[in-house]
This record gives sequence, structure tokens and C-alpha cells, in this order.
Amino acid sequence: MIILGIDPGSRVTGYGLVTRLQRGLSYITHGEIRPPRQQVPSAALRIIFEAVMEIASRHRPDAMAIEDIFYGKNVKSMIRQGYARGVVLLAASLNDLPVFEYSPLEVKQAVVGYGRAEKHQVQRMVTMLLNLSESPPPDASDALAVAICHAHSMRKDQV
Repeated sequence: MIILGIDPGSRVTGYGLVTRLQRGLSYITHGEIRPPRQQVPSAALRIIFEAVMEIASRHRPDAMAIEDIFYGKNVKSMIRQGYARGVVLLAASLNDLPVFEYSPLEVKQAVVGYGRAEKHQVQRMVTMLLNLSESPPPDASDALAVAICHAHSMRKDQV
């Protein structure tokens, strides 16, 4: 089963793909979608949408796991993140992908074993769990962590 993990953001949207195998995980790819800072919000959202559509088309994932909004941010930031989540969810729907949502606490608990882990701890564990030669950038690492969280939460008969 191929899982597309997404860490949505208006400035940077991270993505990561893993395959869940009978005996563990296999890394596919990761990256960050970075609309130019000077883009108007609607154009930035289109860039995120088209990039997710292209990733889904190229890799044909079986499911999408997405990080839920962190409620400690300021309201304006949450609204912008909500827009990014919206276009990502639309892309999932247009690709007939089931979507699974996880809170940042659930993701950190699944990957690090501690729900209040820091970003660098998540990066280190993602690198270790996927046997990568170097740590992915922060938002891509978070997206891979969401995919790993989903893979760990699935039942064995769902592979």
C-alpha cells in the first residue's frame, strides 16, 4: 500500500510517500511545494493543488494521510493553513483517495514515542525509520512522519 503523507501550509506544503509492506516500510520520495512568496494567495493555492495532483498522478497512492491543523497558531495563520488543506483535500477527492487525518500529537507519538517531541527529533526518527542517508527538510520530514503514523495505525490485513 502506497501512502501519501501531507503537511499542509500556505508557504510550504511538505509531502512524502512510503509503501507499507508486510514487514515494515519502504521509502519512495519526499519534497516541499513552495509557491513564490510574492504570489497572491489564490495563485499559491493553485500551485499547491496542481503539485498534489501531479504527485498523485505520478505515484498512484492508495491513501492520503494529512496533518490536522495545530490550534496554537494565530487565527490568520490557521485560516491560511485551512485554505492549503482545502486544496489538498480537493486533490485527494479528485483522485479518489481516502483521507486519514492525524493531529500533530498523534504523529509525534507514533514516530518518536512522545507527543511533545520537537521538530529535530521527528526529523531524526524519520531518517532512521526509513533508513535515509540524510534528513529530509522539516516540512517534508513532517509529511513523511504523517505517512508513517498512518502506516503504523493500519491493521495488518489492510496491507
